Amino acid sequence: MNAMPWEHARNVLCIRLDALGDVLMCTPAMRAIKESLPGCRLTLLSSPSGAAAAPYIAELDAVIEYPAPWIKGSAMQTGSGGAAMIALLAAQRFDAAVIFTSYSQSALPAALLCQLAGIPARLAHCRENPYQLLSTWVADPEPDEQVRHEVQRQLDLVASVGWHASCSKLSFSVPQADLAWVHARLALIGIGPQQPFILFHPGASALSRRYPAPQWAAVLRELSQRCDWPLVLSGDTAEIGLVDAIRELSGVAVQSLAGQLDVGRLGAAISRASVLVSNNTGPAHIAAALGTPLVNLYALTNPQHTPWHVDSRLLFHDVPCRFCYKSTCPQGHNDCLAKVRPERVVEAVRSLMWHAERAVPT
Repeated sequence: MNAMPWEHARNVLCIRLDALGDVLMCTPAMRAIKESLPGCRLTLLSSPSGAAAAPYIAELDAVIEYPAPWIKGSAMQTGSGGAAMIALLAAQRFDAAVIFTSYSQSALPAALLCQLAGIPARLAHCRENPYQLLSTWVADPEPDEQVRHEVQRQLDLVASVGWHASCSKLSFSVPQADLAWVHARLALIGIGPQQPFILFHPGASALSRRYPAPQWAAVLRELSQRCDWPLVLSGDTAEIGLVDAIRELSGVAVQSLAGQLDVGRLGAAISRASVLVSNNTGPAHIAAALGTPLVNLYALTNPQHTPWHVDSRLLFHDVPCRFCYKSTCPQGHNDCLAKVRPERVVEAVRSLMWHAERAVPT
């Protein structure tokens, strides 16, 4: 099947198979597709975590969940799972597929999936010659020649076929119902509609990207002494124990929304916060999309996922083993985060607190 010219595509599949934050960093490239192909339909193929972002991305029309077996953290699958996905994609009759990957990932498994599904036009970065698996092959210069921010990497990919965005802001839309819920929940814990507060997100899917709980507690203690803003912790259901442990260790009055926030409500809480303090994980990218000032505790597992176009403070301790790409510290010390002193975090927060007077969403 011959590939059609890219400008004629009207039913486009965007593939990003890892987590929510990775999907958000592809949204400027998705905007480029939407703006360059007026009237096109855009579908996201992603993991369950990545697919959870889809309802809040205005550029997307549909989403398909797929825990691809070649992506880290996916469960073991039988051959029938792949066959079923090929059949599902074939039934959608996509004109084109854009495969978004970080430079440490291969696009070839997804390219094969798309070729077997009969998608005629297939675009991706690839380090080796993909032959017929890609109709448009963009040679991958990373990391040998350069390392780009993940957002820029994806913008450059779609620009290779003539698609450009009017702006490179990350996309995330907070539903009014979720914002109203957060306003009501904050009121119950004593935070008024215009009152500034600091939101902390201490969790992360990878152990190597988690600032230690005792240091989170020390940050909370010192901030409680140096400012009178309410302090609020967030986390998913699996992180309730972590959040409770940090609250107990801190010994100060800290509110918790852990286990109460789905993605939309988390976005609403971040939009309402005056400052977010977070590990390098999905909420940090939601903050970037929403323009919430961010203190980002940035584990040096990889270099290309820093906060994009938002007022932020990037905190880490430089180490010889930087950019290990590991979910668990191979050295066993996590020094790139563990050696970030709580005093540095407090000072970074205080340097962003002037944003308290910015307009609060209503």
